Amino acid sequence: MLTGRVNAPEINTPHGWLNTDRSWSIKDFRGKIVLLDFWTLGCINCQHIVPDLNRLEEEFADVLVVIGIHSAKFDAEKQTETIRQAIRKFGIEHPVVNDADFAIWNQYGVRAWPTTVLIDPNGKVVGQHAGEGVYNTVRPYIQRMQEEFKETLNQTPIPVQAEVLETGVLSFPSKLISDPDGNLFLSDSGHNRILKLNQQGQVLEVIGSGERGFNNGGYAEATFNEPHGLALHGSILYVADAKNNAIRKVDLEQRSVSTAAGTGELEYYFHDDKRSEPVNPNSPWDLLIHGKSMFIANAGNHQILRMDLEAEQVYRFAGSGREALTDGLLDEAAFNQPSGLSIRGEVLYVADAEASAIRTVNLKTGMVLTPLGRGLFDFGDVDGHVDDALLQHCVGLEVIDSDVYIADTYNGKIKVLDMQRHRVRTLTAGLHEPNDVLYLNGHLWVTSTNSHQLFKIDLSTGAKEEVRVSLS
Repeated sequence: MLTGRVNAPEINTPHGWLNTDRSWSIKDFRGKIVLLDFWTLGCINCQHIVPDLNRLEEEFADVLVVIGIHSAKFDAEKQTETIRQAIRKFGIEHPVVNDADFAIWNQYGVRAWPTTVLIDPNGKVVGQHAGEGVYNTVRPYIQRMQEEFKETLNQTPIPVQAEVLETGVLSFPSKLISDPDGNLFLSDSGHNRILKLNQQGQVLEVIGSGERGFNNGGYAEATFNEPHGLALHGSILYVADAKNNAIRKVDLEQRSVSTAAGTGELEYYFHDDKRSEPVNPNSPWDLLIHGKSMFIANAGNHQILRMDLEAEQVYRFAGSGREALTDGLLDEAAFNQPSGLSIRGEVLYVADAEASAIRTVNLKTGMVLTPLGRGLFDFGDVDGHVDDALLQHCVGLEVIDSDVYIADTYNGKIKVLDMQRHRVRTLTAGLHEPNDVLYLNGHLWVTSTNSHQLFKIDLSTGAKEEVRVSLS
């Protein structure tokens, strides 16, 4: 942590606050230790530090105030309602200010997401830390200030008014797949469970208690933590249990859940680290089975992993671990929070979310290419030739013949990349952070995550029809 005691710049903005019924200024926190968290909602590394912040808030509840400074990367992330949904999704309970114009970010000299800034009870900046590992970095400084300011610390909690989440059967529905009978499996990520439903929306099975956790056992006892990607292998359903950093294994015949890979802890590997030895997943976001392998969109470490389905061991497959848009051979290429997978023949298609790009991985030649996308900060909402077209934080995709159907998540659209004509067009709009696309029974099935809905879309007209999900 960088250190230095200068007056903390102001933290108010004209864009408003969330999780509170008032605005706050630095002087309101005199007598408190203050931790500012600069974040943006689509950043996986920002999501990684939420447990650290929660842990610090619990441990130092009487003296510590955490304030979220949401400095958006993407245009869609600047909207207060979008931030509100993210707060609900991630379980953030401290006040958050919308820093849509980067005013606070610039005043504090922040350069990366996430960055935390520690402020002492006299309103002086103690230091700044960029990246993860917040708990172990910040805790000693808080302990030191507890002792240094013990005579003047204010131990009265500040009032918080948490954003209320009202949903129906679905809460932030995420990835979906179909089985040979035409039923669907859907990650009901906000409820930390998996639903099996028929094409009329009737729920046939509920997998998971709905509690946030990491417990194995029968359907009613097992717990998940924001499940996303799904893959079916015979009577086994694999689940990318993202916030548990694990691949879970659902035995559909025995009606039980176990853990195939992962310990719950984050694991990192870069460049030549652990090239030929098993690794643990890091925020796995999507799964795809091809032959005897299951590919994993390893969003948290910007790579594609491969699980040997017979040995149930996970290995590195593509990506150096750097967050960048770099083509080349498997070991040289770099990804940007890969979040969706599809396949046609021997070519794996990847929704590379933070670069708003579509990538391809040729499983025979080992070459990674970018048919659509330019870089980490090149995004927008533009159709046309691939040289001009822009997406905004695409998270899911489905390949049908030579067309790639894309969940253009932050644009709220389904777009189509024609690989033969090298053009992009919009099929339908008006969705709320679509997360996945599935071709089934002549329609596209799409999860509209932030409106907690499931839709069928006509491939010819783009017309949307909601599939109302029912538990009874």
